[in-house]
Amino acid sequence: MAPLLGKSLPRVDGPAKVAGSARYVDDLVLPGMIHGATVRSDVARGRLLGVDLDPAFDWSGITVVTADDVPVNAVPVIETDQPVLAKDEIRHAYEPVALLACEDRLRLEKALRHVTLRVEPLPPVLTIDEALAARVVIRPPDNVFKRYRITKGRGASGVEACEVVVRGVYETGAQEHVYIEPNGMIAYWDEEGAHVEGSLQCPYYVQKGIKGVFGLPDDGVDVTQAVTGGGFGGKEEYPTLVALHALLLAKKSGRPVKLVYGRQEDVEASTKRHPSRVEVATGCDRDGTLRAVSIRVLFDGGAYVTLTPVVLSRGALHACGAYRWADVYVEAAAVATNTPPNGAFRGFGAPQTVWAIERHLDRVARTLGLDPMELRRKNLLRLGDTTSTGQTLKESVGVEECVEKAMAASAYPEKRSRGPVVTGRVARGIGASVFLHGAGFTGSGEKYLKGKVAVDLLPGGRARVRTASTDIGQGTETVFRQIAAGALGVGMDAVDFAVPSTRNVPDSGPTVASRTVMVVGSIVERAAKDLLARVADEAKLRGLSPAAAWDRLAADPERATALVQYEPPPDVSWDDATYSGDAYPAYGWACDVAEVEVDLDTFETKVTGFWAAVDVGRALNPKLCAGQVEGGTLQAIGWALTEKLVTRDGKILNPRMTNYIVPTSLDAPPFTTILVEAPYSRGPGGAKGVGELPMDGGAPAVAAAIEHATGLVLDRLPMLPEDLFEASLKGDAR
Repeated sequence: MAPLLGKSLPRVDGPAKVAGSARYVDDLVLPGMIHGATVRSDVARGRLLGVDLDPAFDWSGITVVTADDVPVNAVPVIETDQPVLAKDEIRHAYEPVALLACEDRLRLEKALRHVTLRVEPLPPVLTIDEALAARVVIRPPDNVFKRYRITKGRGASGVEACEVVVRGVYETGAQEHVYIEPNGMIAYWDEEGAHVEGSLQCPYYVQKGIKGVFGLPDDGVDVTQAVTGGGFGGKEEYPTLVALHALLLAKKSGRPVKLVYGRQEDVEASTKRHPSRVEVATGCDRDGTLRAVSIRVLFDGGAYVTLTPVVLSRGALHACGAYRWADVYVEAAAVATNTPPNGAFRGFGAPQTVWAIERHLDRVARTLGLDPMELRRKNLLRLGDTTSTGQTLKESVGVEECVEKAMAASAYPEKRSRGPVVTGRVARGIGASVFLHGAGFTGSGEKYLKGKVAVDLLPGGRARVRTASTDIGQGTETVFRQIAAGALGVGMDAVDFAVPSTRNVPDSGPTVASRTVMVVGSIVERAAKDLLARVADEAKLRGLSPAAAWDRLAADPERATALVQYEPPPDVSWDDATYSGDAYPAYGWACDVAEVEVDLDTFETKVTGFWAAVDVGRALNPKLCAGQVEGGTLQAIGWALTEKLVTRDGKILNPRMTNYIVPTSLDAPPFTTILVEAPYSRGPGGAKGVGELPMDGGAPAVAAAIEHATGLVLDRLPMLPEDLFEASLKGDAR
């Protein structure tokens, strides 16, 4: 059979989605099901004095749940600071306070309007600066959720010893996930315990939350993924809260409950990308040799911790970019504010700090009078170099090839040397960025996860992959089938993919951090190879044909399954105490080039071409791989040019698709995607993670192109037309 890895095989989930037969959570109906809704606060901070039900309204047939109905009122994530339902304190403007459910959705909407929350408003903390000032303390002792520090060489003191010192401040705003399908769960109880099915990324995260709140054992909680219309990190930990709310209503009503958010509620209540401010000081020689860097990273965590520590960690670890530095100091902190909690979003932390270091290198190049890409080329990390944490790069460093191929494909040197092209009232320019992204969990994360997968032999030469790694649109099911089928020597159509459910799949860890293919895929491959060896041994021992030996093993429950646990590479060493060592087993690398047109009257920016050269280790399914790159890049372009979350007094003023503007397929520029393959020896077929990487470099490449076209220097995202206009009035040009 021809090798399957490296082939652009069609998505196995494609036909059902195209035909409309795929069943999302809002398509599911259970006998006796009722509908749920959430009563939320409307002030950013306050004391909750009471929940009043209008006595003039007919409450018959309506289930009402408040904090008094919650067995353990804390959502278990990294910390347990977030209540399932607010009881005494309001921490953000969309805090869930009560739950309602009934059969009739219209009556449910009316009931929501007859609930009054008695709240005594308190002064809120709404920005990073207000949190740092700590005049109002909402997170004792100093409004800080988490801190990290990274030091290499002489640390910050190395900067001042350099010939040229350059300083800059770089900011980013919040970003909404805008997955196609909003959050939703369906829940019920029976003699076996709690059952939920819905739109989610991480079944075992949801199971952990349910166990903690209701005091249930593992086998008392069944969490199943429905077909999921996108996640991007927004359905990592947040679905736990939705599941808990649905289960509380189901428990009190004694009936199955469906709780599905509308788009506005999803935008208002769910997590966002962390707003950030990054202060950078660098020292270098006059010839452009980078020597030292000192960085202060500040993230706005919102009202509760959620996943902020891991987001901040990755931001800190990527803050120095894809470059060599002898001396490094990175100080990172995430603060608490009275805004909706921020959480994981594609790239989680790295896009904010990559934005900062890439814009800063453009500033350094201006200072030195050098071409920005020549400065980058001169200082790229290479095999044998050490990262900011002291990790020696031993393999799979394809960054130079990425740069060369992106430069050639885009004709960047020629276009850049010509300077901006102005035709009438339109200016055209080109810019680039270079970046890396760690694949897999940070440091010792995989060691603690102990992720497992199972592959089963089935009768008739078939097999089944069982994993908690979910397909949320990125193609996991297709690629895992390719990996297993290739290792077993069978066709793709002979491999099934079990619906992720905590009742029947092992915990392979969360579907996050670009770990699905590189980490989980590697143990899918090992499990499949183990089974193939068993078949060969059985055939030899009993003188059977391979097909007969396969069926004999498939009939034996003890030998039909290979359960394999991931073991981190033994030479990967990380010290959590000093935050030093091998932060990731491997890195993805990329070079992005953007070409833009800027209307000099309206200051509207259009991306007219985009080139991305990306080191993915090996592309197991090139078409799906390119789709990840192009989808992530379009999200980055939206973050750069259109996606501004507008707030006032802690409330979101544009929570709709009509006024929170994301790019559509019609806004996508022509993409040229170049897959560079510098294989990683421990990934399946040499593959590394690619899901997060494309989010990191698009925004700084677009900003560099705008600067080339107009001379306007913008160091805050997003870069709306009004921002360019204001910059032109202030003379913020080179």
